[in-house]
Amino acid sequence: MSSIAKKIQEQQYEDQQQQQTHQTVVIRKAKISIGEVFLLCALAIMVTFMGVKIVSNQAAIYETNKEIQLVETSIEKQGKVNDDLEVQVAELSTYERIWKKAAALGFKLNENNVKGVQ
Repeated sequence: MSSIAKKIQEQQYEDQQQQQTHQTVVIRKAKISIGEVFLLCALAIMVTFMGVKIVSNQAAIYETNKEIQLVETSIEKQGKVNDDLEVQVAELSTYERIWKKAAALGFKLNENNVKGVQ
């Protein structure tokens, strides 16, 4: 019986060895530490903030360019009006027109009162 008892004891020993090897082979998942979570959150917040900042700056630039275009258009229109008025002033200030207007109002040309200016 000693050999049977010895075989049973060896078999129990082998079973214990196999159970121990199964117990030691435990795969653990890699966990993210609190500091890494904090850093990832800070990075996500910074990326979001910078994205919003870039979009708001582009919107402001667009609005400013739009205003500049409107001002340039109004300047061009006013320049055309000024040119038209200069042409009218040149037409209305001709010597013949002034002479006719003066004659219609009863003014006469007196050669003794006329002086040349240089």
